[in-house]
Amino acid sequence: MSTLVGGVALEHPVMNASGTCDPIAAAAAGVALHADLAAIVTKTVTPLAREGNEPPRLAEAPAGLLNSIGLANPGIEGFLAQALPQIAALGRPVVVSVGAFERGEYVDLVRALDGAGGIVALELNVSCPNVSSGCISIGTDAAETRDVVAACRGATRLPLWVKLPPGAPDIAGVARAAAQGGADALVLTNTLRGAAIDRRTGRPLLGGVTGGLSGPALRPVALACVLACRAATSLPIVGVGGITSGPEAWGYLAAGACAVQVGTALFGDPRAAGRIRDELDQLIPPPKLSTTG
Repeated sequence: MSTLVGGVALEHPVMNASGTCDPIAAAAAGVALHADLAAIVTKTVTPLAREGNEPPRLAEAPAGLLNSIGLANPGIEGFLAQALPQIAALGRPVVVSVGAFERGEYVDLVRALDGAGGIVALELNVSCPNVSSGCISIGTDAAETRDVVAACRGATRLPLWVKLPPGAPDIAGVARAAAQGGADALVLTNTLRGAAIDRRTGRPLLGGVTGGLSGPALRPVALACVLACRAATSLPIVGVGGITSGPEAWGYLAAGACAVQVGTALFGDPRAAGRIRDELDQLIPPPKLSTTG
């Protein structure tokens, strides 16, 4: 079950997706969710603290979930002072997700995290659909993605995992650009932009108008992205999108991923990652599971 993702050795292939798990709160309540995870992936950290989008922030969708959180977080200074020490104390490898609105901000973020202890990799979120600028506008443009990754590569010694959007017109081209910039791994994919209408008012249900569609509805799209990027690049791939069971995780590994992240399933079953890990362990691993990248 052990695997290697962009230079990071993991005990097994199952992590959480960014923003879908609060292991600190769970541990405080006596539930060791972190024990189920090969690595803890943090919520995306931005340069300054953000309150996020107006509520409502969540809405159910057929076979999925819409979220419009808007990158709510304490900012890099608050994260380094408070959140990171608590997460690192849980004793699991930590992957810190970072997001920004222009190239220089990404560089400042990764430089600030480069000297922090307890971090095994940085996940560059260039694909969040829930902010008005930056992030997804970077990850849909191959040249911009290459330049952001290259700038970050020069600012940190930590492995860089690049999280791409499923709606990129040419995701294979963006994947190649990330590799050219010095990425160590790809995370495929972020959520897909969607919306819901309130039947009582006829207005958008989410406070941010649109949100990111996750859950089983996203899985076929994310799998197609994994297949396209595996054909386009030799970078290790972390598959994410709609995984609710071991066989579904196995499908991502068979498609070319060497690890997976579980997101929406954790809202309904906080121990889903551990269950999926155990179910996956009972399956015959496909050859791609042993891919080290």
